Amino acid sequence: MKTGIPQPPIDTGKPHPARVYDALLGGKDNYPVDQAVAEHLPAEARTGAFQQRAFMNRATAWLAGEGVDQFLDIGTGIPTAPNLHQIAQEIVPASRVVYCDNDPIVLRHAEALLVSRPEGATDYVHADVREPGTIIGAARRTLDFGRPVALSLLGLLHFLPDDEDPYGIVRTLTAALAPGSCVTLSQGASDVNPERGEQGTEEYGKGGIRLALRTRAEFARFFEGLEVVEPGVVTAPRWFRGTAAPEPEESGMYVAVARVP
Repeated sequence: MKTGIPQPPIDTGKPHPARVYDALLGGKDNYPVDQAVAEHLPAEARTGAFQQRAFMNRATAWLAGEGVDQFLDIGTGIPTAPNLHQIAQEIVPASRVVYCDNDPIVLRHAEALLVSRPEGATDYVHADVREPGTIIGAARRTLDFGRPVALSLLGLLHFLPDDEDPYGIVRTLTAALAPGSCVTLSQGASDVNPERGEQGTEEYGKGGIRLALRTRAEFARFFEGLEVVEPGVVTAPRWFRGTAAPEPEESGMYVAVARVP
């Protein structure tokens, strides 16, 4: 883990998506402003947080089982076991993992808790997804972009409204990946339960956080030029590969994994 990084200040006066997510998962690394947002979100938001976490576990295990040994996780959030590197390194001990988030509290926890196995490596990049070039440049300290890398943006795209060019950000990130790399994304749905979606958007908005839910078709646009693997673009509980199918659940979270041709 990279150490000695200057510690930016933590703003406890306004909520942050990573800390709201931690509150939804029942974590303790959040503040009253984050808890206030989480408490007023519809129950589906808490369910979706757990569904997304379970999807990350399954997708990472599948990717590592396919031989992927490099991971770039943008929008890491507060460490919650099992973390991505723990899943990957259990299968491929020499896996190299770079975590990235823009919340200072995530940085502090990451440096303390996201410790690699001796055979592998973990690093942390304190940067914003809106600066994809900065992220790729910093990730090169640890990852070899001449070989396949598994890029993941989970629980992040729905905090990037269209005026922040989320499609362009994803294209810039995937353009840096070698053929055979994989991209794992999730997105809050606007067309599963529109009423609940509007409620969630309103509650996040009260905390100054813009929420950008999208339809299945709008989410699928992030994968243009990529090869989406089975089972395709589905809700989080319906994505599984080589494992027993999870119990069918209602979900307002779309997910998919795709390969870079």
